[in-house]
Amino acid sequence: MDEQVQNYKSAIEAILFVSEKPVVLDQLKEVLPGLEASKINGLIRELQDEYVNRSAGMVIVEIAGGFQMLSNSQAASYIREFYKTKTKEKLSRPALESLAIIAYKQPVGRAEVEIIRGVNSDGTIAHLLNKGLIKITGRKEVPGRPFLYGTTKEFLEYFGLKSLDDLPKIEEFNQLGVDMPKAEPSLAQESESTPPEETASEPTSVADQMQVQEASQESSGQSRVADLDA
Repeated sequence: MDEQVQNYKSAIEAILFVSEKPVVLDQLKEVLPGLEASKINGLIRELQDEYVNRSAGMVIVEIAGGFQMLSNSQAASYIREFYKTKTKEKLSRPALESLAIIAYKQPVGRAEVEIIRGVNSDGTIAHLLNKGLIKITGRKEVPGRPFLYGTTKEFLEYFGLKSLDDLPKIEEFNQLGVDMPKAEPSLAQESESTPPEETASEPTSVADQMQVQEASQESSGQSRVADLDA
């Protein structure tokens, strides 16, 4: 291999190693002006193959439109043993429920989230906005013009998704007999603190799946993203 090309490849590997966020091709082009995006992409693919072929402790994955170096899931048990006292703060159940609804139905308004959940969701939506997992995407053309919400790039990073297309399809849940709960509109007036036995439906099963995805990201040892408060 040409020495200069190997130097570029080493530089890319080093950048991916030190970055705590996925690195996009445009960022690499800025520091490697002599390379086209296609060439950079090819070198990243070569690195990916090399890691796989030698069962390396690190892997390079495509997340949220960029590339990130993560620990190999095969080393998860050793990493957990090493970081016995280090645990990742998980999102609360209400936050996961609201996030699941927004992810699958975006753009969606707060009232629609509350109708599905059956409880007031002001607090959880504010929390998700504060954590950068959702954003305001516009306003609904109805009286009062309420905000509409959608997920962010940080959402993809948190759950380790390449794009929203990687979310399990709603049809897949239906085939398994899993549905988004349908609560009565009047229940939207209930408070977030309403005890579970007083609500009309069980928490959304889609949120269960997202909780599994969240746990998977942690147990695989692949969480180099910022921790989030529960």
